[in-house]
Amino acid sequence: MTIRLLAVDVDDTLLDSQGKLLPSTKKAVAACLEQGIKVVLCSGRPLAGLTPYLQALNISGSQQYAITYNGAIIEAAAGDIISKKLVNNQWYRQLTAFSQEHKIPFNVVAPDSQIYTADHDVNWLTVVQAWENSAGVFIRKPDELPADFVIAKGLFVGDSSLLDQIEPTVEQAFGQDLSVVRSGPNFLEVMHLGVNKGVALQQLTQHLNLSAAEVMAVGDEKNDLPMFEFAGTAVAMGNGTDLAKQHADFVTGTNDEDGLAAAIEKYALN
Repeated sequence: MTIRLLAVDVDDTLLDSQGKLLPSTKKAVAACLEQGIKVVLCSGRPLAGLTPYLQALNISGSQQYAITYNGAIIEAAAGDIISKKLVNNQWYRQLTAFSQEHKIPFNVVAPDSQIYTADHDVNWLTVVQAWENSAGVFIRKPDELPADFVIAKGLFVGDSSLLDQIEPTVEQAFGQDLSVVRSGPNFLEVMHLGVNKGVALQQLTQHLNLSAAEVMAVGDEKNDLPMFEFAGTAVAMGNGTDLAKQHADFVTGTNDEDGLAAAIEKYALN
């Protein structure tokens, strides 16, 4: 069936290993847009972190969309909210208390893209996260924030070995009530229960009256698997994890070797 929506992960998929857009990627995305294929960036980042790439790819307006915060928010490129599922203040407090008890660096991202942490010594990964997403970092304890403060997601950050060790404990403590997903070696994310890229993609296609068979998803990590399960065509990047490759229909080249463009030309463009 003809592909009418292309769902693309951002880090290590849309972007090369230097965090840049390859010329081949820009050309392939432009060809999709010219054919009327919607190109939806699907990322753990907030919209502010995607805006430079949306602009560079000429994805704009109220009829183009982005899935942000790993599916917590679906919005138009113009900023109009299609769907929003946030984590309430009670869970925010419990997650923060857990991080303090276990001495794991932790931050949360608010719906306005700003980052908050109760850690006085801010982990360098949190600083990089803020820089990549054009966000500020605010050091605040829960009692220093409004009682109705809610978050799009929380992130445990640190060396991969540290997160490997703590991930089962986080899953045991929160997995029945919140979505817990490893979005990368250095990031363990916690969101509203049931939130993931696949559910968001399904909601967006329903909004657009499209079928799963008309969707192609491209990604590289564990948090992309729900997209792969939903989309009619699932493509893993050559630099992706073994798990991602096992769950994909096809494997393309790496993000430094025009892998995304090759996949688009082979499976999406007529």
